[in-house]
Parts: sequence; structure tokens; C-alpha cells
Amino acid sequence: MKAMILAAGEGTRLRPLTNHTPKPMLPLGERPLLEHIILNLKTCGISQFGVNLYHLPDKVLSYFGNGERWGVSLRYSVEEQLVGSAGGTKRLQDFFTETFVVYYGDVFTLANLRPMIDLHFQSGALATMGLYQVPDPWNRGIVALNEQQRITRFVEKPTPDRVFSNLANAGIYVLEPEVLDLIPPNRPYDFGHDVFPDLLARGEPVVGYVIKDKIIDIGLPEKYEEANKYVMSMVSAR
Repeated sequence: MKAMILAAGEGTRLRPLTNHTPKPMLPLGERPLLEHIILNLKTCGISQFGVNLYHLPDKVLSYFGNGERWGVSLRYSVEEQLVGSAGGTKRLQDFFTETFVVYYGDVFTLANLRPMIDLHFQSGALATMGLYQVPDPWNRGIVALNEQQRITRFVEKPTPDRVFSNLANAGIYVLEPEVLDLIPPNRPYDFGHDVFPDLLARGEPVVGYVIKDKIIDIGLPEKYEEANKYVMSMVSAR
């Protein structure tokens, strides 16, 4: 199985940490975040990865190379200008000809994603969105689920008075390759702002899988610190 890791962001909210280090290369314990992501996805049966890069791409390329050291294969897409999460995935459309995973490169979790992948296949959905419970849903894309785990509503960063759920988009998806046909080429396009609202408007089946394990979006300095402490506590507990 293949996965797309979105690692092109500039990490502006983490400056000065990201002035000379791309966000996915920030260390968590003894490894950069991107290495944690690859190793965790490998345990789920994923061995081939597409990775998009933009900010300081050579730092990633020189560390990971073709991925052989980790027993995986890496294919890179270095962007001349940022084209968004969906736009970056679209650039590797020829690589994703079967069901695949999309994983945001600033998300840390040790969750076993195999049950989410299994749910996707069982449901026959066009897309499955990983979800997690959050205390601040107005800062996220949030969803409503019905009893069949189908997403019936999705709103990207609602105002506090429009919050209807605390289930947020985790930035981890399982997609059918047909989804890529809905993404226009060569221009910025986003999964949260564009793709998922479009799928729901079309009445396409989109299901949600609630991830119970800890998920940390390291986009802010305090979240990066939290992830570091969590990883170190896991190491010391061994």
C-alpha cells in the first residue's frame, strides 16, 4: 500500500525553529517527526511513500534518500510554489493508482491505523477521514457523524457560535484514486477547504474513523514541546 506524506509546509508558526530546519525534520526524541511517521505507517503495511517538499527540501532528501535504510521506498515531489494539501497530492496522481493514505506531515501519533484502513475497505466509501476529539473545535475542521459512521456535515474552522461537534479532522485520510480526478491541476487546492466539501455536496460516501490514541498537531511551539515530552516519556517507560 502507498501513502502521501504532506511535508511541504514552511512552518511559519514554529519560527525560529524552522528557519534552518523544515518542520517534518524537527526532532522528537531521537528521531525527526517524519521518521516517526514513516515507521508508524510501515507497521500498518505501507511501504511506498510519496512526499512533497518545498521549504529546505535538501534537508529531507539528504537524510532519507530513497528510504532503503528504513525498508521503504520514497518518491519526492519538490514544489516550486506551494499548491496546498490536495494540489500537492495531485502532482503525484500517476503514483496513486489504488487505494492510498494521505498523512499531514505535522501530525504526530503512534496510533495503529490499520483499523481505519479496514473500515475504509468495508464501507465502500470514496474517502475516509481520521477524526479525534478536541477541546477547541473552532480552530479545526469538524464533522457530524451518523450511526453508520458516515460524515453528514463538515465545516472548516467554524466560529464558536457555530460549533456542533468536538470531532475534528486529524489530517489522516484513506482515499480512492478517483478523488484525485476532482482536484484541478497546477493550482492551490486544499482537502479541508475544497475536496471534502465538494465530495459531500456531490453526495459521495465519506466516512469518519475516530482515532482513540493520542494525536498532536505540532504546528505551534507549545504543541511541539508537548509532543517532545510525550515521546521522551514513552522512551523512559520502556
